[in-house]
Amino acid sequence: MSTANQSWAKRNRMTITPLLFLLPGILFFVAYVVFPIFQSFNISLYEWDGLGEATYIGAGNYQELLTDRNFEISLWNNVKWLVLYLLAIPAGLLIALLLNQTVPGIRLYKSLFFFPFVISQVVVGLVFSWFYLPRVGLLNALLTSLGLESINVLGDPTLATYGIIAAGLWPQTAYCMILYLTGLNAVDPEQVEAGRLDGAKGVKMLWYVILPQLRPATFIAFVVTIIGALRSFDLISIMTNGGPFGSTRVLSFYMFEKALSEYGFRMGYGSAIAVVLFFIMLFFIAYFLWSMYRDEREARR
Repeated sequence: MSTANQSWAKRNRMTITPLLFLLPGILFFVAYVVFPIFQSFNISLYEWDGLGEATYIGAGNYQELLTDRNFEISLWNNVKWLVLYLLAIPAGLLIALLLNQTVPGIRLYKSLFFFPFVISQVVVGLVFSWFYLPRVGLLNALLTSLGLESINVLGDPTLATYGIIAAGLWPQTAYCMILYLTGLNAVDPEQVEAGRLDGAKGVKMLWYVILPQLRPATFIAFVVTIIGALRSFDLISIMTNGGPFGSTRVLSFYMFEKALSEYGFRMGYGSAIAVVLFFIMLFFIAYFLWSMYRDEREARR
């Protein structure tokens, strides 16, 4: 290596060193995330079964989506997931505030609330499927003990989606709780003390002193919760397999049905659904990134 190159490397080693460490991760990200995204865009313009010759149809798959009743149901169910799944964030915050205390046995309570996060989504789906069983499930046992009629949650098209969302909220709330517990450990005690001196107590202390310091945790909770709501495939597959009568389908599950299951093998149509799902995710993530950037810029002024 020439002297000029050596001197350039020395001058820029603080920039080069972290980039070299990041390079393997960046290459994997490009190969397994960025490239498949562009590949999905390309495949969505074709009619293709995944094996034979692809036929270019332009925006034909997207035009078909506009008149597809199953796609409409899946999209509406994703809206339900998005709205109701966000309940995990305030629930996680409330539990974190309750657990952020110095009382005997608090570690045991934290472990119990943390438990849903470490178990598999498949296990969660099976547990709630047993919980919702029409005759011998715990839910109906409780209802009948109270003198109420039993209900078939997963067999009722109007209730099944909400039953699956409730199952998903269990581990998602635990994850948000972990984020907020970590954030609460980083709260500046001097700001808390200053708030007390100014007369802030209870809700005022939480709103004006604690929550502003929890913005990074809230941002992560929002992004992860939205992504989790939009890719809610595993619970649906385990609990209802899209039924009854296709009423619990979401975009990710409908994409799988069309592209990879025995009902479809339409890779182009499945890719078009994936593109729509990608833009929905991109919209929400871009919005939260912009909101966070705007708040930080205003804080510097």
